[in-house]
Amino acid sequence: MKIYLVGGAVRDKLLDRPIHERDWVVVGADEQQMRARGFTPVGKDFPVFLHPETAEEYALARTERKSGHGYGGFTVHAAPDVSLEQDLLRRDLTINAMAETESGELIDPYGGRADLDARLLRHVSPAFAEDPLRILRVARFAARYHHLGFSIADDTMALMQQMVEAGEVEHLVPERVWKEVSRALTEPDPDIFVRVLRQCGALKVLLPEVDALFGVPQPPKYHPEIDTGEHVLLALRAAPPDLPVRFATLLHDLGKGVTPEEILPSHRGHEVAGLPLVRDLCRRWRAPKQLTALATGVCEYHLHCHKAFELRPQTLMKVLRALDALRRPERFEQFLLCCQADARGRTGLENRDYPQVDYLRAVRTAAAAVSADDLIAQGYEGAELGKALDRARIQAIAGVKQRHIEIKDQNNDGGNGDA
Repeated sequence: MKIYLVGGAVRDKLLDRPIHERDWVVVGADEQQMRARGFTPVGKDFPVFLHPETAEEYALARTERKSGHGYGGFTVHAAPDVSLEQDLLRRDLTINAMAETESGELIDPYGGRADLDARLLRHVSPAFAEDPLRILRVARFAARYHHLGFSIADDTMALMQQMVEAGEVEHLVPERVWKEVSRALTEPDPDIFVRVLRQCGALKVLLPEVDALFGVPQPPKYHPEIDTGEHVLLALRAAPPDLPVRFATLLHDLGKGVTPEEILPSHRGHEVAGLPLVRDLCRRWRAPKQLTALATGVCEYHLHCHKAFELRPQTLMKVLRALDALRRPERFEQFLLCCQADARGRTGLENRDYPQVDYLRAVRTAAAAVSADDLIAQGYEGAELGKALDRARIQAIAGVKQRHIEIKDQNNDGGNGDA
């Protein structure tokens, strides 16, 4: 029995990056021997075990043979006679197909170290084409390492394009797609993930609503970048590395992809037109309910945020109510960050001031400070209590608006309300 450190831990060690988890391959052993040493079997589809002390994953060396479509269409063979080189050969990229002995010696049969130095993401073997999930993984690694100068090898991109054309991507199950998408959106350059999927043709299959945004014009007055798809990617870059915020930002302008051609480059009503598209996409890929709620809220109300200084107190209260802002302040904060990313996701305006965020925070704080207890003490109850509470909150919001107007007059400077 020989044990090797493999995969991401070896790669990131060579890149001098933090190692968050370690995976191990065991050569020359079977399940009975692993159990005898106290390892706990946990693999449903593959022979994977947890170490009795560290709880790290140890997998028996294995080979895989294509036996169907999609991520799960494989016949797995794990036995003591499977070599380390055979196990590494089945992996996706050369930079993930390296191993390290217990003494620290690097084992690199497929040129992973050279590709690390060359900053290349290259497939290990033609068997790459047997698993369509690898397209998403490569796009995710491109988003992770783009800032280090990594790019995808031409032959690997060509192979990914062939896989898409062969229809393999259509066999991916929602859970696997969502896992890769959600991880990719928190990488340093999430826009690169989208660009890679678009380049190989997978974006049109997996996220056609996003793919439809490219080539759709917007008014240059508000969007110097003009192209809606490019705007969304700029907004994605401007968003903080928070999955709900980035996911909602990615979907906030889906309605522009269905704008009637005769009214372009205007997009009147795109926020309402986008709602069914957002809901369908979230349902199709089984996005969590909280992320769906944020994404639909941003889609429908991001223009209200941009125009916050123009809105009446009654309308501002309506927005707070629609977004459930008083009960869910964390989600409202995420909504504001999405709108800020949208405002800054424009060529040349990446660092623009966006005072609407602080203004709407103050609006929410004022409304939330209104206490129902005071109104109950005054004798209000039932439906009348609800109406009185609403009136008091609107009055509190009006106070915030009035203070803003006074400060604006003093400074002779106001907010920006473009759409």
